[in-house]
Amino acid sequence: MNLTLKVWRQKNSSDKGGFVNYSIADISEDMSFLEMLDVLNEELSEKGEDPVHFDHDCREGICGMCSLHINGKPHGPQQTTTCQLHMRSFKDGDTITIEPWRAAAFPVVKDLVVDRGSFDRIIQAGGYVSVNTGGVPDANEIPIPKKIADEAFDAATCIGCGACVAACKNASAMLFTSAKISQLAMLPQGKVERKERAEKMIAQMDEEGFGACTNTGACSIECPKGISLTNIARMNREYFSAIVSSENV
Repeated sequence: MNLTLKVWRQKNSSDKGGFVNYSIADISEDMSFLEMLDVLNEELSEKGEDPVHFDHDCREGICGMCSLHINGKPHGPQQTTTCQLHMRSFKDGDTITIEPWRAAAFPVVKDLVVDRGSFDRIIQAGGYVSVNTGGVPDANEIPIPKKIADEAFDAATCIGCGACVAACKNASAMLFTSAKISQLAMLPQGKVERKERAEKMIAQMDEEGFGACTNTGACSIECPKGISLTNIARMNREYFSAIVSSENV
């Protein structure tokens, strides 16, 4: 395939930045999107030009580092991570627009790389348990109903890529935060801090400058792991319960 790439280039967080067009030829439809960018960067390096900077790590759809906005959609036209997106999703002669996540809480570091440290700070605010769990227990030692275990596991599959923020018109982090709150609140080990956790994590989310949720559902639709909106409802219940308990103390 022969393609035209419209890539966002930005030297640093204070630079204005802008799109630069690149032509690339003989791209196999079996390549992943990141492999296609590797080819582009090899060509740029051979010309003595600065390669396009983008985040990546595992390239197996696990780590969530490959945060690219492709043709107006987080991670591109498929509900998957960018590293698992293949070039057969595009056609010969296509023009592909590639941008970083667009959110005030995700400042651009360089080109397509953004700082998602705000997610780390939300987790640090309450994503822990204080109980002494000791060694690794047997799988069935603590009886947990399968339905609850499954829901907790589904919430835990969130990889923190930020696609939910990028998809939301308000740049809300409610889906991410609610997944992390649900993951711990539903299991016995996490119930000790459940109320304090909800208050602290939501307060940190607001402090980071993420927008409010208006229930459009774009976050869940674009999430490569399909995190459910029910987690947001659960987070709201956890939060309001915590607020009521605090007021009654």
